[in-house]
Amino acid sequence: MSRRVLAALALRCAFVLLVADLLPSPVLAQGPTPAIRLAVTVIPPTVIEQHGKLTGFTIDVWSAVAAQMKVKTDYLIVPDTATLNDCLQTGQCDLAMPQFITWERDQAFDFSTPVLTAGQRILVRDTGASTAASPILALLRLLSSTTTMIWLATGLLLVLVPAHIAWFLDRGREDGVIPSKKYFPGIFQAIYWAATTLLTQAEESPRQWLARLTAVLLMFVGLVFVAFYTAQLTTDLTVQQIKGTINGPDDLPGRQIATIGGSISVAWLRNRGARVQEYQQPAEMYAALLSGKADAVVFAGPVLLYYANHEGKGRVKVVGPEINRSDIAFVYPVNSPLRRTVDSALLQLQENGTYDAIYKRWFGEE
Repeated sequence: MSRRVLAALALRCAFVLLVADLLPSPVLAQGPTPAIRLAVTVIPPTVIEQHGKLTGFTIDVWSAVAAQMKVKTDYLIVPDTATLNDCLQTGQCDLAMPQFITWERDQAFDFSTPVLTAGQRILVRDTGASTAASPILALLRLLSSTTTMIWLATGLLLVLVPAHIAWFLDRGREDGVIPSKKYFPGIFQAIYWAATTLLTQAEESPRQWLARLTAVLLMFVGLVFVAFYTAQLTTDLTVQQIKGTINGPDDLPGRQIATIGGSISVAWLRNRGARVQEYQQPAEMYAALLSGKADAVVFAGPVLLYYANHEGKGRVKVVGPEINRSDIAFVYPVNSPLRRTVDSALLQLQENGTYDAIYKRWFGEE
């Protein structure tokens, strides 16, 4: 074979290799990027389902993130937080809607850059339009209040001191209020006399003149005491009717409180002695509150404020300060490859003003 023929073959082989290198290889060619599976549960205003379509704060934020990443999204709607976390653990979804970041959750999942910072709030029936609480229970709570205990202790002191003075000065008189000379049962006779005198209902008076002077002073003090106590009791009852029986976290122990099962509110309420009612759907806990089955609802502040200003307007109100404020973020399985990309997109949204526009659309100006 001549050198000319070998040179021609070499040129042809080089041309074929060059063309093959330029053409896309069927083995290395990439197909379309698979859609990201996002698990959500319907909790307005974060996720709202209307006419088969999803909207809400979370949906708008994620749509902007997906547009930044140039990916499509398949939404998986689940009934509650427990199912949401199961989807992450079993690989049925790539990430889940934002949740409060807690130490326990951080041990099982990874979190994105926070998309919201909020706390728990307390929702109660509006006293102007709600089912009235039992008047007997309201009275019992009032009588067991700290203020009432102070008044009762004062009244007990105003009975015991004059009773001992009267026993010491007037004991053993057959025609007096304390016929017995002994401390028992004489002191009981004196206590009865002092109590009736304090209430200006005494039927007899002591015979000894110092004891009579004590009786006069006690009757005067009794008039003032009863007048002030009646005024205090009336004021407390009026304030209770206007403000309601739950006005902040200190009023929750021992009360029936509704919340969403699996939320961070459950542990917080139990640690403070509340009687927790767990529901799967927000509509169920709102119904429990309006029907009187629950005394209050404790859940994420933005959710309760949205309900109070929309569906529950005029029927419920948010009371007390924000509780247990913390960050809220998208949730990934541990070591998810999406984390860095999604975090980068979220930071870009926060820097270019897109996030602020979405926040104002759903929550208004701060």
